[in-house]
Amino acid sequence: MIEVKNVTKKYGKVVAVDNISFTINDGEIVGLLGPNGAGKSTTMNMMTGFIEQTSGDIIIDGYDMLKRPKKAKREIGYMPEGVPLYTDLTVKEFVMYMAEIKRVNRKERKEKVEKIIEKTGLKDVEKKLIKNLSRGYKQRVSMAGALVGEPKILILDEPTVGLDPKQITEIRSLIKELGKTHTVILSSHILSEVSQICNKVVIINKGKIIAVDTPENLENKVNNNNLIYVTVEDKENKIEKIKEKLNDIKKIELVTNNDDGTKQYAIETVGEKDLRKELFAEFAKENITIFEMKKADSTLEEAFMKLIEGGNK
Repeated sequence: MIEVKNVTKKYGKVVAVDNISFTINDGEIVGLLGPNGAGKSTTMNMMTGFIEQTSGDIIIDGYDMLKRPKKAKREIGYMPEGVPLYTDLTVKEFVMYMAEIKRVNRKERKEKVEKIIEKTGLKDVEKKLIKNLSRGYKQRVSMAGALVGEPKILILDEPTVGLDPKQITEIRSLIKELGKTHTVILSSHILSEVSQICNKVVIINKGKIIAVDTPENLENKVNNNNLIYVTVEDKENKIEKIKEKLNDIKKIELVTNNDDGTKQYAIETVGEKDLRKELFAEFAKENITIFEMKKADSTLEEAFMKLIEGGNK
């Protein structure tokens, strides 16, 4: 478990992180989100012990990061942004070097390095120089380094930045697999990625926590159950008659005039009643052809933007 209690970080008069508190339970995969300059990297650096907080407490698996830093840091594997590696080493040499630094038992070192190389999908390139690897493989090497020493917690800073779509899919799958045996905290600017991988989200803005919840709950909070999008062919603009016939329609608004002659409308209803059946029936009576009808969906991106905009007002 990770406990961040009333943590503040100041640089002179500048408050980078302002009295934040949250808890991460064992086995969770947590996304740390926020706009640039929000305090994400500062928070991650404090959680890894790279920098000290000005005030407050950070407890890693029962160990206070300031009072018992060696014990706390032993529980953490950190993959920093930018993939800083010793590129003149081979993959195996680098992972072995990390095992030496982290004082992995010499008798077990070779076996444990082999397991990490297998786990991160690096067996085929273990003898290659890191400088000759693709960006995706370099990310895997960095992750392998973070796994050395069997830490309970993995902290990954922008783990898929700069990767192509295939590499992103592979790294996401690897993170999900690691989440079965580790607590994982990751920061990412790709919110759809966080929604797919994480079971909890911590959103920071201007140094303050503005939300701690599951992606699903955040999406549901901004979900507009009163809105239906419909794409129709309606050359005679009969859709206005629909509004007159159904009292539960609050507003019909044209969204787009498409090149193929169809139009998309946003239909806002009164309350949370689902009017799709009634709409189908009335459109049929008016000979309005329906191409698509759907309720408005919400995404983590929409929830994120609404929370950030709310915090900026």
